Amino acid sequence: MQEELLDAIFDAVMDGDIPGAPATVQAALDGGLDAETILRDGMIAAMTRVGELYECGDYYVAEMFTSAKALQAALVVLRPMLQQSQVQATGTVVIGTVKGDMHDIGKNLVTMMLEGAGYAVHDLGADVHPSRFVAAVEEVHPDLVALSALLTTTMPSMQATVDALTTAGLRERVKVMIGGAPVNEEYAEHIGADGYAQDASQAVSLANALMQVKAQRSA
Repeated sequence: MQEELLDAIFDAVMDGDIPGAPATVQAALDGGLDAETILRDGMIAAMTRVGELYECGDYYVAEMFTSAKALQAALVVLRPMLQQSQVQATGTVVIGTVKGDMHDIGKNLVTMMLEGAGYAVHDLGADVHPSRFVAAVEEVHPDLVALSALLTTTMPSMQATVDALTTAGLRERVKVMIGGAPVNEEYAEHIGADGYAQDASQAVSLANALMQVKAQRSA
């Protein structure tokens, strides 16, 4: 019975069934499944598979987006249970589109994919001044800071944000990852970021890799 409930959650997220996903989560809770099992074996497992299908070309951005939306809808039901049971997040991320850039579709998809991978994500929105990133790091104490830019003219705001974190004495506390159409791995190295992700699926892989690095250094 429990396996059937988890399969229903998995399928609802995979299929991008936005009304069905929260219903399957509620059914699993009513059936006695704990929140962590639902999250890990149902929802995260589904989004991991979605990422794999995207990477191999069987899923496109549209499918990945609807799956992420279904997961977000399911999280509305599950999140209170996760908080009550104090399930440990994979990590904590502060994310935003940098100052001067109002584009947020890519950033929103990365946010949803990270949440699907079990991260606690604090989304600062678009046109985020470096000082707001600094304030968020001081307040939230995240593991990762994710910066998005869709315009070549706003790429310098990424550098300004990294510099602001350094000036505030916070740079060594967090790993910084960047993404967006005009940036690449070379630019990430140029501004002193810790990594670059080409798309939302790779953002999750990069976040996981950076979390492993943090864990190894603190061990």
